[in-house]
Amino acid sequence: MPILPPINTNYLIDFLVKLLNIPSPTGRTEDVIAFVEKELSTFHSLQLSRTRKGALVAKWEGTKNDSPRALTAHVDTLGAMVKEIKSNGRLTITRIGGLILNAVETEGCWVFTSKGEKIRGSLLIDAASGHVYGAKSTDTKRDEEHMEIRLDAVTSSAKDTRALGISIGDFVAFDPRVEVRNGFVRSRFLDDKACVAAIVAAIKSLTESGLNPNQSVYFHISNYEEVGHGASAGIPSDVHELVTVDMAAVGNGQESDEFHATLCVKDSGGPYHHGLSNKLRAIAEESNIAYKTDIYPNYGSDGEAFWRAGGDVAVALIGPGVDASHNYERTHTDALVATTQWIMAYLLSE
Repeated sequence: MPILPPINTNYLIDFLVKLLNIPSPTGRTEDVIAFVEKELSTFHSLQLSRTRKGALVAKWEGTKNDSPRALTAHVDTLGAMVKEIKSNGRLTITRIGGLILNAVETEGCWVFTSKGEKIRGSLLIDAASGHVYGAKSTDTKRDEEHMEIRLDAVTSSAKDTRALGISIGDFVAFDPRVEVRNGFVRSRFLDDKACVAAIVAAIKSLTESGLNPNQSVYFHISNYEEVGHGASAGIPSDVHELVTVDMAAVGNGQESDEFHATLCVKDSGGPYHHGLSNKLRAIAEESNIAYKTDIYPNYGSDGEAFWRAGGDVAVALIGPGVDASHNYERTHTDALVATTQWIMAYLLSE
């Protein structure tokens, strides 16, 4: 195994922050896919293409091509769509993915109209005023029926709101609230932009060091993972191994933490490929990459989406530990760097 090249940590974090600040709820990912595509186009060894579904695929020719590999990570995030325009001009929503409504209550958001405009607002319970509703403001269940978007526009009727250009099905993106401090990155939607940033940083480090992957590799940047079918298409048929790069779940009963990369051996879809998982363990140990091993009880991945679609590949899953997944998430630079190192070591491995 060659000595791993250094990682430009400033580049990794800067790229991640830029990704996080691009709204990209599932179904509205063109802007973020285009941003990643533009960045990857600076690495002339990569051949870029799009799937019909809108995912980005980058191929890097390796020293050998008898057992091509792929890595997948996703840029789509949790979000919402406009479900109803209420008589008072406010909006009810339908969630995209596993959005926890308590986690975005009072958060700022953008409503993207079908005409290309965006209108500012915030998500509130429909009995928000404690002075008016008393205990109802705290006791009301936080669900789609009782949450509403209050628009920062002069509107007090459905007619007024429709006049703004808003219609049913418009996308809603919530503010990520990114903050980098003391080595921590705190933000919504680290799932899974943290891993996309790790992949891009790994490509940059290898390229600048003049290193090529041992086997030809495809990087699949998925755009429908949060709704369960992101990588069900788009992984080329000649691929033998697929490493899904997605966040590790941190919490009670978990071995994962915010300072390590983790190998997931089983999630709600069952066990991952034992042989490939053990190969990744050996690669990490040979490269002195400290890692955790874990099981995620309420979790699915793009690798499983490809398996369910009939993909005949070995699939494994690695990623940085992320606290408060699908909530206001946090990870540490150490976990991001470890994940990036693991990606590079895998690309260079036999």
